[in-house]
Amino acid sequence: MSESEFVVSGDEFSKELGIDLKEGEEGAAILVGVYSSGRKKAVCEEHLEELKELAETFGVPVVAQMACSVRKIDAATYLQSGKLEEIGSAIKEAKANLFIFDEEISPAQQRNLEKLLKTPVMDRTELILEIFAQRAQTKEARLQIELAQTKYEFPRLKRLWSHFSRQRMKGGYLRGAGETQLEVDRRLLKRKVERLGHELEEVKRARAVQQRARLRSGVPTFAIIGYTNSGKSTLINALTEADVFVEDKLFATLDPTTRKFTLPNNQEILLTDTVGFIRKLPHTLVAAFKSTLEAALHDDILLHLIDASHHMAEEHAEATYAILKKLDNEQQTIITVLNKADLCQDQKMIDRLRISYPKTVVISALEKTGFEQLMEMMMKELAERRQIIKLKIPQSEYVLVGLLRREGNVLYEEYEDEDVVIRAEVPINLLHRFDPYRYD
Repeated sequence: MSESEFVVSGDEFSKELGIDLKEGEEGAAILVGVYSSGRKKAVCEEHLEELKELAETFGVPVVAQMACSVRKIDAATYLQSGKLEEIGSAIKEAKANLFIFDEEISPAQQRNLEKLLKTPVMDRTELILEIFAQRAQTKEARLQIELAQTKYEFPRLKRLWSHFSRQRMKGGYLRGAGETQLEVDRRLLKRKVERLGHELEEVKRARAVQQRARLRSGVPTFAIIGYTNSGKSTLINALTEADVFVEDKLFATLDPTTRKFTLPNNQEILLTDTVGFIRKLPHTLVAAFKSTLEAALHDDILLHLIDASHHMAEEHAEATYAILKKLDNEQQTIITVLNKADLCQDQKMIDRLRISYPKTVVISALEKTGFEQLMEMMMKELAERRQIIKLKIPQSEYVLVGLLRREGNVLYEEYEDEDVVIRAEVPINLLHRFDPYRYD
């Protein structure tokens, strides 16, 4: 039996719950979020709008949204019986055949909700994992997502097999297909996690070799980070005239893309597009993508892109910094870029963001406005990472002069016999290359 083979299919499980999903019928979802005394209903409704975008990105139409007040979380079902009755009625009225919950729930809660509502239940974590699985292109991204999904599925195996535990014979409990297969599937998933981990380590080692080569080259790198759909790919396309995939959907880009770019002072740099962040990014995804994110986030400088036209821009910025904190990357040099300024109608919010985040520039990647100020700030940050030194380089080592022209800034150059005397700004990470040629 292969790792993907299970005796009970999703269709059989739906029938066991009493759910009638006709073959070929398009799914329709009802979305549910919760709020309490410490969380406003309006915020919950805004979060449901984001969940709706996620559902539509996944390809599921939304027929209803519900914001539920919760005083106490029920250990068995998360929601109290009264709320579940309301949701059950709403599911019937809207003719929904999928319940998406804007919280992460335990396997037992998910299983109990499906039994009570007779409807498949998907939490926010599972939805995001499914979207990532749809959109991953590179081998590394596919492995990372498969690993995250497998770890998510492992404690939920019982959800597929619990109905077999009710089988009985006159003489007592029927120990057979269900229990045996559950144990087999657990063993298979455990092996799968180990295999995926080994494969990812191999990919990680190969990428580390590439990263060391890039570091030796001394080319400064900028990683573009930010909340999903903030315009990262549009910015990299506008600056480099590249053809990075752009779509007005959440998580349009999952695979890091790197492009060369030359600043106005002829400084060559690398720009890396990264996967978008989001509120409550599943911890399994953060863990699975950690190596990829760390590789990008340990670049010289981060460009933190914020969609300034979004009414929740401040919360999006906070969510991004929360993920940076999880990755122990809060101290990185960050330039805050307020994008989509042409669409922003809340100047007060832009002013608040400027106060909250130093080194801020306002642009429109689509209209290509504000680029001059952005590049000035990028050059300023790079200049602070350089040191002015005087060198005497033999003409036989003229390749080093070429390196200075590409990666540094030559301020003075004069030929003396068979040597070249140079005064230049040199990136700190390249200083060691010129130590033998220091000249006072």
